[in-house]
Amino acid sequence: MSSNLIRNMLISAGLLGFFGALGTSMVLGIHQVTKEKIDANIKASLLKSLNTIIPADSYNNDLLQSTIQVPVDSQLGNKVATTIYQAKRDDKPVAVAFDITAPDGYSGDINILIAIRANGDISGVRVISHKETPGLGDKIEAARSDWITKFSGKSLKNPEEKQWKVKKDGGIFDQFTGATITPRAIVKAVHKALFYYQDNRKLMFLGQKEYDMLNPPTLVQQEN
Repeated sequence: MSSNLIRNMLISAGLLGFFGALGTSMVLGIHQVTKEKIDANIKASLLKSLNTIIPADSYNNDLLQSTIQVPVDSQLGNKVATTIYQAKRDDKPVAVAFDITAPDGYSGDINILIAIRANGDISGVRVISHKETPGLGDKIEAARSDWITKFSGKSLKNPEEKQWKVKKDGGIFDQFTGATITPRAIVKAVHKALFYYQDNRKLMFLGQKEYDMLNPPTLVQQEN
């Protein structure tokens, strides 16, 4: 094999390696830029959702950074740890927002975002996702009716406990024609979330380290 042929082969191999590395770098660069853009869009969408139930002008902290993780609790209905978003103004508690799950919807779980003011009043409630029947149960969506907005201003004392039901069950909340199960499930979940807030209010405005110190994992959680 001549020296020229060997040299040409080495040059070709070097060029292939160079362009291969260049292509990999470009792909990684595009992936990083795309990932950052996707992450930014997710954060913007989340903040927009939170601001529908906690007015942006009511707090002045970074809502997406002021969070703690709390363990699974039956009052929340969630199957995984829950993120608590803490709204504060000049470091004073304004409201918290967190996910809850109504497990007894007509077609399964109904995922809900709720915000509760520091005084225990509901700031707002929105349905995040569900599988309820289109045209009936989907009236829980804010885009389809104003039913979900009726929780704003409610608390454990307003209305009294026995009225935290749909009207068909003797409460004050409207049900939908042909779809009582869906609103009943949401009313029950929201009511339980208020009790959770009442029981954990002071903990919910702490930092994560302080929360963990005052609310250490149970033996069962440690074993898992």
